[in-house]
Amino acid sequence: EQTLRDLAYAKTSEAQTLDLYLPERTGTAVPLVILIHGGAFVSGDKGDRADQAEALRAKGFAVASLNYRLSGEAKFPAGARDVKAAVRWLRAHASSYGVHPDRFAAWGTSAGGYLAAMLGVTGDQRTTLDDASLGNATVSSAVQLVVDLYGPGDFLSMDAQAADPGGCPDGPQVHDAGDSPESQWLGAPIRSVPAIAAASNPLRYLARAGHLPPFVIAHGNQDCLVPYGQSLQLVAALKKAGAS
Repeated sequence: EQTLRDLAYAKTSEAQTLDLYLPERTGTAVPLVILIHGGAFVSGDKGDRADQAEALRAKGFAVASLNYRLSGEAKFPAGARDVKAAVRWLRAHASSYGVHPDRFAAWGTSAGGYLAAMLGVTGDQRTTLDDASLGNATVSSAVQLVVDLYGPGDFLSMDAQAADPGGCPDGPQVHDAGDSPESQWLGAPIRSVPAIAAASNPLRYLARAGHLPPFVIAHGNQDCLVPYGQSLQLVAALKKAGAS
């Protein structure tokens, strides 16, 4: 086994680092699970997923746990560009670490689930989320599986979904507010920047996606931070687009 910490996948920000957990080498390339932490786009760290990374490594997976630029440092699409750059870096260096370049899974929780979904829906198309200056521009950022746990997606529908279908027993978070996590991520109250809000919505990219990986989506129906209607909406859109 080998653990490599604080590997730089780009050079724009000190946040652009990852920890790599490698199982014992057998001579056969292994699948890679890419962990993307949550924290409402404002907090969190790659070390938060260390226990999960160790558990996955024990099952024979290689694991990369990512940091990315948070909203206090840089607004959307910076953080989304970072995770795509990290996937490209990992694929470009796959042979060096004994990783199979065509067996990548993205696994995220909350804000990380949103970023994992973004990887899934944009893997075979060029979008505003692609930044050649971050390196490995000709390498694919596609993943072959997405695990999205209670991630947001369509920010503009969150408050309506919090009311119906609802489910939060203690009063839901207000997402249209200027200081909401989503507004901080976009750099302005979400309803004041409709073009940026549209670009930040994973559903926007489904129509142009030629291939979609399988998605595993889970969400509690009493979530007071991210209404579970977000996941219902994503599931419906993915099914309509032909995803499994």
